[in-house]
Amino acid sequence: MKSIKFFLQYIFSPRKVGAVLPSSGFLADKMIESVEFHSARYIVEYGVGTGVFTDKIIQFRNPRTIVMLFESNKVFYQSLKERYKREANLIIINDSAENIDKYLEKYRIPYLDYVISGLPFASLPTEVSNVILNKTRKLLKDGGSFITFQYSLLKVSLFDQYFEHIDIQREYRNFPPAFVLSCQNNRISTQWKRCE
Repeated sequence: MKSIKFFLQYIFSPRKVGAVLPSSGFLADKMIESVEFHSARYIVEYGVGTGVFTDKIIQFRNPRTIVMLFESNKVFYQSLKERYKREANLIIINDSAENIDKYLEKYRIPYLDYVISGLPFASLPTEVSNVILNKTRKLLKDGGSFITFQYSLLKVSLFDQYFEHIDIQREYRNFPPAFVLSCQNNRISTQWKRCE
């Protein structure tokens, strides 16, 4: 059912959805493997879709951790509201991640430990990507991480403009195979660490 709903939304809005099928559990595991859930106080997810990454975040998070979800697609948003209605410390926003700063101010969230992103940066307008990445970089605490995935490395130079360290891993069991990029600004030496 999730796959059908996802595919229909892709047909209606291919640039915003960015993929024909939702991400796999294998990719979700890879996306969260570096998250220190016991100590994270604030986690944001961009482009939640059907909640594949969200399920993992909720499964492993500290119950006191505040999780904020951004989903601009109305159909996905309504589904998420119903699915997670009993979850405490979970805020679901029907808006673009471009407005992340407005919502952090509204809910008095002072910084972010992690941002986990399912946004299709390969198909987003450049100006939208730049706004999102610039605000994310500023809102992450020192040592915080922005974690995203891409189906190719063509956009790595975009993320390199905003983050000093990018750790790149490959998940072959996803369809199609994907690269997971964990990006930080913690003043360590600039490098790309590729783990195949």
